[in-house]
Amino acid sequence: MAEPKSKLTRRARGNRRSHDGLAQPGVGKCQNCGAWVKPHNVCTSCGYYKDREVVAPKV
Repeated sequence: MAEPKSKLTRRARGNRRSHDGLAQPGVGKCQNCGAWVKPHNVCTSCGYYKDREVVAPKV
């Protein structure tokens, strides 16, 4: 089994793991109703996408 030559410092370990954190999902407000929507998706509450009604809203 391979053994490390020396102890890995907290700084080196942290630098290696610097990209492992989860990013916040991108969300924005619907221009029509103001609900939170994922970008490039139809609003689920009003059915609008880029100022146009694409889907009939759910009642």
